[in-house]
Amino acid sequence: MNYSTLKKGVAASLVALVGVSTLANAQDAPASSSAKVFGGTAQYRTWTLGVNAGVLSPVVVTGGTNDFSNWDVNLGYGISLRKQLSHAFGLEGNIMRGKLSGTNKDYPGGVANGVKDFETKIQYAADLRGVINIGTVDFLKRENSVNFFVSAGYGLIAFNPTTTLANGTTADDKGKYGEDKDNDYIKQSYIPVGVGVKFKVSDRVAFNLAYTANFVDGDNLDRVYANGQSKDKFSYGSAGLEFSLGSKAKPNLDWVNPVALMYDELKDPTLRQEVEALKNRVSNVEKSVEDLKKDSDGDGVADQFDKCAGTPAGTKVDGSGCPLPVAAPVTTTTETVSNVTGFETIQFEFNSSVLKTESYPTLDKLSSVLKENGGKVTTKGYASSEGTAAYNMKLSKDRANSVKTYLVNSGVNASQVTAKGFGEANPIASNDTEEGRIQNRRVETTRN
Repeated sequence: MNYSTLKKGVAASLVALVGVSTLANAQDAPASSSAKVFGGTAQYRTWTLGVNAGVLSPVVVTGGTNDFSNWDVNLGYGISLRKQLSHAFGLEGNIMRGKLSGTNKDYPGGVANGVKDFETKIQYAADLRGVINIGTVDFLKRENSVNFFVSAGYGLIAFNPTTTLANGTTADDKGKYGEDKDNDYIKQSYIPVGVGVKFKVSDRVAFNLAYTANFVDGDNLDRVYANGQSKDKFSYGSAGLEFSLGSKAKPNLDWVNPVALMYDELKDPTLRQEVEALKNRVSNVEKSVEDLKKDSDGDGVADQFDKCAGTPAGTKVDGSGCPLPVAAPVTTTTETVSNVTGFETIQFEFNSSVLKTESYPTLDKLSSVLKENGGKVTTKGYASSEGTAAYNMKLSKDRANSVKTYLVNSGVNASQVTAKGFGEANPIASNDTEEGRIQNRRVETTRN
């Protein structure tokens, strides 16, 4: 058999495979799984045990140099164990045995390099491969019936070659291999590269056809070093059965198509029901939020917090929705401060109780009067309308105490000064303008 014959055989096999796959897909694959797209591998069977048998030959379809002019086809057989890690990828361990042989009968006298023929017994060829599902004939069904795959990996082969020399004697180095020259087999690494197709026979069983080219890291697979630095290779064409292991209630991950499964999920009426239920829950939440924001009287305080419902439009209210006290006329207050004490109003910055340096002269005059003439005064703190009423009350007290602290530090007896806060009450200007609010941030002093 030569390369041309081998290539024609492979081509014919591929044509046959396409035909078989078409027939295999004439029937729908049952959708027997309740698996979800993002449910994880635990919902599938992921272990597969395989047995196979086929033909071994000391050549590969990609060609290359060979040490013998003619090669034979011999029996090979093996087992495999695969762990499917995803829909498209798995790790597979393989062990194979068999023999390789070839002759030089096409050469004159049937001899080349002093050798007539060879025979190599493969004690074992063990490897670990990555297997990729590259396509499916029927990708719109939830479970496929045909899968194509490619594989590659790394392995170790143990073999014993013998040759028949030109004089008819047999050369065999069995028992002379290894560092101590006492091993029966040579051990070398090799790289397997394969392609194949498999057909789903049942929920548990699949039939596969595969071709694997094996590239050995050495040139002594046939016990002949005839081509310099070339490396030997051999091929294994096999047919086999795979048996899915695990719970019958779970589908085999190797056959499940995630795209078709996702499409199937989208058609699931229970999913649509869940979506509709979610929409209803969102609508209820939105309605609850709107109810919380409702302000019937328009005073800026939501109904749930409004303790004084129905406040007339334009009424100024506090944080609980109740009207603020009506400010008394302020002209007499200004006059009282001016006529009774004769001292200017002490002004403050926004949200501050720190005295301005420009207030020191006024406070120094007041301190002198109290130290020289005695008597008592009250420092009255006020605030503008920004912020809550409670906060402004505290701020006004802090301002009144700042004035008292200054006077006491200047020598005035603490018993002569009383500090009081009045919050937003008694504004001396409108709080609707910034100019007015500046005037309301103040401390007034009155004689007791």
